[in-house]
Amino acid sequence: MCNMCKPPQQEATKSCMDCKASYCNECFKFHHPWGTPKAQHEYVGPTMNFRPKVLMCPEHEMEKVNMYCEVCRRPVCHLCKLGGSHANHKVTSMSSAYKILKEKLSKSIHYLISKEDQVRTQISHLEVLINETEENGQVAECGAYEHFERLFQTLQERKSEMLNSIEQSRTRRLEQLRGQVEEYQGMLENSGLVGYAQEVLKETDQSCFVQTAKQLHTRIAKSTESLRTFHPAADPSFDEFVLETSREEAMLKELCFGGVPEPPIIDLSRSHVYNEGLLCWQLAEDTLATDHQVLEYRRLGAEQDGDSRWRLTDRVYGPSTVVCDLEADSLYSFRVRSCRNSLYSPYSPEVTFHTPPAPAFGFLFNDNCGFSSERLALSRRRDSVESMAGMAFLLAAERVQTGSYMGLDYIIGDTGISQGRHYWAFRVEPHSYLVKVGVASDSKLLEWFHNPRDTSSPRYDHDSGHDSGSEDTCYDLSQPFTLLTVGMGKIFLPKASVSAGSDHGDHSNRVLPMPQRIGVCLDYDAGRVYFYDADTMRCLYERQVDCSGTMYPAFGLMGSDAGPSTHTGLSRSTLAFAFMLVSAFSQVCL
Repeated sequence: MCNMCKPPQQEATKSCMDCKASYCNECFKFHHPWGTPKAQHEYVGPTMNFRPKVLMCPEHEMEKVNMYCEVCRRPVCHLCKLGGSHANHKVTSMSSAYKILKEKLSKSIHYLISKEDQVRTQISHLEVLINETEENGQVAECGAYEHFERLFQTLQERKSEMLNSIEQSRTRRLEQLRGQVEEYQGMLENSGLVGYAQEVLKETDQSCFVQTAKQLHTRIAKSTESLRTFHPAADPSFDEFVLETSREEAMLKELCFGGVPEPPIIDLSRSHVYNEGLLCWQLAEDTLATDHQVLEYRRLGAEQDGDSRWRLTDRVYGPSTVVCDLEADSLYSFRVRSCRNSLYSPYSPEVTFHTPPAPAFGFLFNDNCGFSSERLALSRRRDSVESMAGMAFLLAAERVQTGSYMGLDYIIGDTGISQGRHYWAFRVEPHSYLVKVGVASDSKLLEWFHNPRDTSSPRYDHDSGHDSGSEDTCYDLSQPFTLLTVGMGKIFLPKASVSAGSDHGDHSNRVLPMPQRIGVCLDYDAGRVYFYDADTMRCLYERQVDCSGTMYPAFGLMGSDAGPSTHTGLSRSTLAFAFMLVSAFSQVCL
């Protein structure tokens, strides 16, 4: 029909390929007058297929496309290549693109034709799946119908029993109350018992009166006592038949028919594995409630021991669980899935954790041995500490004119190590400035805590925190302490840990990115201490340490006599397997 006619529309006689519209004779003459550019438009018989004669560039409407951009995979014009959005793209001629694409399309068509039997087989398989889906859907529908019918039948039976009980109770109570009414009506004058008694009183024969009055007196006495202690023969209340079905209604509303639940996702940020593992996961936000979850785990690399099977935990009704009795220095894989209405979800993506090389060592901070309440603020639970710039630093700053001076305030764990292998882990915040972490013997700690240090000389101690080189000259010897420097998002290794062929003047191979968590393992019997990336269990540094006395976890927090104050917080997690958090930051207030 003509696209330009006013109703009623006339049948089209021709279509304009340039205007992409159909016209009757009158409308075509009106919209394509002689002597105008529209008179040169190409027209064909009536059609609905308006294919463009030549593709025009969408960015340059007056330019025809004559090249093909291999990066964007689309036709472009020469202006697009000269200074447009395709200036730096690789282009080819339209003829080359035509040949290449036509060849690819031909090959694809030939491949599909050659795989016709395979396609038919797959179609047959899909048809079988369609039939199975229809049948299984009908079976599921019938099963659901039967289940609900059984529920309805059970409710109907209970309803009938309840109504019958109520009817029987009502009938029995009415009979009792009506009998009581009749009994009390007999006590009225000229009716019932009272009327009969009045007639008996008129009896003049003494023997007959005595014989009748004895039984009558008993009945009157009983009625009199009933009158004095009046109680209804039945309770009109039916409270015992009032139903409380709110719990059952809530259970019915909570019935889920959502099919297979979505798999949960293990939360790596909240999951930690030591000789015990805390695994946390999250359910999809739009998922329905699940009945429970099941966690599975296995030790990797145990195929030769024949122990590579997946182990299942008990049902978990929350978002986390603890796995016990994990072997030390082993790689474990974990996965979890949800269950709803006896339907299990697919497994979550597997995650791996490496257990530490030794049992976890738990401790709190010692608030007695060497603890300075003026410079260190300890939390009430003794699981966090802060280094503060106190009055002593302010007074010392008055005497300082030039140079950089700093000291370390040490704090240790409240439990020492005198045998065996032990492991603990902590995290240093990326914005931390300087924290010393490691181990120290009781004799060295006494020296640090009780012998005053010359705070004007950063070279006083072998591990002063100042990179003077003095601490590296003695690192080949076995010392009763080992401390690594951590801060500014880096971990600094001593020179002795660098390979002999490297340049000792180059600090780049001694500075590593700070791991999210750092682990420390002390082998007391072997006299060695190891520092790990606690997430990957990659050993960052190890060295010999003199374990002649009791060894303690030690932390040095930096305070400066001149400069910004440093606040360092260290806390331990509430898990039984020790997890500690160390954070240090500088703060300047103007």
